[in-house]
Amino acid sequence: MKTDELINLLATGPDVSAPALPAWRNTLLVACAVLVSTALMMILLGVRKDLIEVATQPAFLLKVAFVAALAWTGKIAVARLSLPGARTAMLPALMALPLIIMFAAAGFVLINAAPDQRAPLFWGSTWRICAFLIAGLSLPIFAALLMVMRDLAPTRLRLAGAAAGFTAGATAATIYCLHCPEIEAPFVAFWYLLGMLIPAAIGALIGPRILRW
Repeated sequence: MKTDELINLLATGPDVSAPALPAWRNTLLVACAVLVSTALMMILLGVRKDLIEVATQPAFLLKVAFVAALAWTGKIAVARLSLPGARTAMLPALMALPLIIMFAAAGFVLINAAPDQRAPLFWGSTWRICAFLIAGLSLPIFAALLMVMRDLAPTRLRLAGAAAGFTAGATAATIYCLHCPEIEAPFVAFWYLLGMLIPAAIGALIGPRILRW
């Protein structure tokens, strides 16, 4: 066979492109990781006993909405950054909106609190462990997201790694809400966000190595 004929055969043959990975595989992988993180939370930490009563309080609902919104925007960021050429211009605005709302709520709470109550509202009773527990619970989800992204074609590897870590952290924070005794906006705005930023920073560091293709 001549060279030109071989080139034409390869260019027009049925196996010219690699088959796309089935979407259900990636969804199942991430869903299993979320279940693992949830199981770890329930086994190691436990669900707070007054969850049913506290679940109707506005501060708790705001906390859950805050972390769930960040997890949702993180999911969009992961999906966009996993593919070359995808538009990401709106991602900073989407991520900034829940942050602005939560920080505004935190500022409102602190301004209207008595001076001697402002420090407890910020520090709570679990500030020493909160961010680390969220980061720890994020690890199974973080690993699953990196596996999914490796099978795709990210080009901005550091940013993609950070997005995977942040999304895992926000999802873990949503799970952690079932245990955490803190519901005040000043605490959530800082310490929960710190728990999400820890895996995001790790993702930014390891992204260029792990996601290289």
